[in-house]
Amino acid sequence: MHTSGVYRGAAAERLWPDCSPTRASANLRTALCHGRRAGPLTTVECVDRRLRLAPVVEVDLHRARCRAQDAIGDRRSPEDPEDLAATFGEELLPEWPDEWLEVERERWDQLRLHALEGLAQRLRRDGEYLAALQTALTATQIDPFRETAHRILIEIHIAEGNRACAMKCYKEYQRLLRRELAVDPSPLMTRLVEDLTSA
Repeated sequence: MHTSGVYRGAAAERLWPDCSPTRASANLRTALCHGRRAGPLTTVECVDRRLRLAPVVEVDLHRARCRAQDAIGDRRSPEDPEDLAATFGEELLPEWPDEWLEVERERWDQLRLHALEGLAQRLRRDGEYLAALQTALTATQIDPFRETAHRILIEIHIAEGNRACAMKCYKEYQRLLRRELAVDPSPLMTRLVEDLTSA
């Protein structure tokens, strides 16, 4: 996860939490030794008492983070928005129960939400409504309570001329918030649909 690497002692404790620090360190030395003998390329480097992946190792999460950073901001729409939205729709190691992943998952979720929302707004601006809707819907599935994604979804329906669909989205989101959190959508979102009904 960390491009700067992790201290050997911390890595040993995470990998062998039930062992003493001495035993965990010995296990780590053995694992690194086996790793060096496994093939012609070194996959784990030791630099200044830190372990890190060698540059020859490609990590899909690092690539996805770079794509997410590119998707954030006011750039032109990508060549293949569906592929990009599918990449951002992926959870981080969903089957792994490890506690240390919780912060990494939250970090990835926030990055991909911002990327999906930025991408949906650009697609709407460029008139690619279907791709924009699918992208915004992916964001609402990641975090059903996040207002930004729902607001973008409503804006896409409005831009496409589907006022009834926009109002339906608002009402469904309002019901969700009232039922689960006992709150209402923000004034910003409410003004969006008020403008719609008064138009």
